[in-house]
Amino acid sequence: MNFELSEEQQMLRDTVRNFVDKEIMPYASDWDREGKFDTKIMTRLADLGLMGVCIPEEYGGSGMDYNSLAIVCEELERGDTAFRTAVSVHTGLNSMTLLQWGTEEQKQKYLVPQAKGEKVGAFGLTEPGAGSDVASIQSTAVKDGDHYVLNGQKTWISLCDTADHFLVFAYTDKAKKHHGISAFIVERTWEGFSSKAIKGKHGIRSGNTGELFFDNVRVPAENLLGEEGEGFKIAMASLDNGRFTVAAGACGQIMACLEASVNYCHERETFGKEIGRHQLVQQMIAKMEAGLQMSRLLVFRAGELKNQGKRNTRETSLAKWQACDFANQAADDAVQIHGAYGYSDEYPVERYLRNSKAPVIYEGTREIHTIMQAEYVLGYRKDKPLNKMLPAWEKELVSK
Repeated sequence: MNFELSEEQQMLRDTVRNFVDKEIMPYASDWDREGKFDTKIMTRLADLGLMGVCIPEEYGGSGMDYNSLAIVCEELERGDTAFRTAVSVHTGLNSMTLLQWGTEEQKQKYLVPQAKGEKVGAFGLTEPGAGSDVASIQSTAVKDGDHYVLNGQKTWISLCDTADHFLVFAYTDKAKKHHGISAFIVERTWEGFSSKAIKGKHGIRSGNTGELFFDNVRVPAENLLGEEGEGFKIAMASLDNGRFTVAAGACGQIMACLEASVNYCHERETFGKEIGRHQLVQQMIAKMEAGLQMSRLLVFRAGELKNQGKRNTRETSLAKWQACDFANQAADDAVQIHGAYGYSDEYPVERYLRNSKAPVIYEGTREIHTIMQAEYVLGYRKDKPLNKMLPAWEKELVSK
């Protein structure tokens, strides 16, 4: 495996880094204090072609590979987790799912404008009583002529007030348990749909997160994604993509903690020397560097499997679990290095610590990924080859 970035990937990293340095980092602390999600950033990301990084050009995207998407997510989270989250949800959970499971008509109507950044997509799976236990969702979609009548509630949904389209999961047949879940493309403007932001979050305060409500929303039958009963399978495939972007973003979080800590180590002196000269501080810096390098390797390994069209659930799970844990530890150490100043918002590391906790929970908690990895090793869990699930366009790429 070649671990060097291609010229195109290096140019992409430079482009996103310059954008983050100029348009996100100077304002991130203020947005966090205000709890403000600046939608203009999404417009600028679209201008740079970053809303459909790995979506084929024929569907409005940039046609890059999955590791290019990882680079974008890493650099965005270096600026602020909220904007990496937005790209994760829009591209990883929504657009890439439409690409894999959507009909040609659905792709033209929904995927193309999303890949161009003209519309924003989101993902509605979690409910007040159903997180890791997806089969416990209560939302229902009852067939009524050429429509489905959708009722229910979703919570902790990113881009709840700003997305135009949502992938929503609901039961079409509760008797079949998780085999009775189906997926639907829902538009914000439809009668009976409403949303409400969640305030008072511990972290990612500048992100738009909240609840979705469906009160007899009539969803056209042509907006069923896949077949009835395929919703659980579609959700799990979506999470493979979403978890990949979360893991990549965690690398950016570690990088941000490392950069802030190194700068502070050279600025602050104790006992007559820079604090970076103290061995216990060096130990924390070394742990950050090790975590960053190991996390990147895990992410790029999963990305390369995606590029080859191979099943990567196991590798992506490991990358997500470890990278998010490393990021959480790096943020904790960064606050420790900054001492009392790390406990104030005069420096960004307290925000990094608050932001680093959510990724350890969402898209598969640390505990869920621990169980997954153990079951793979013990032989209790096995994956079918991804080729059986690939859309025609991706099968052609793999065959080449």
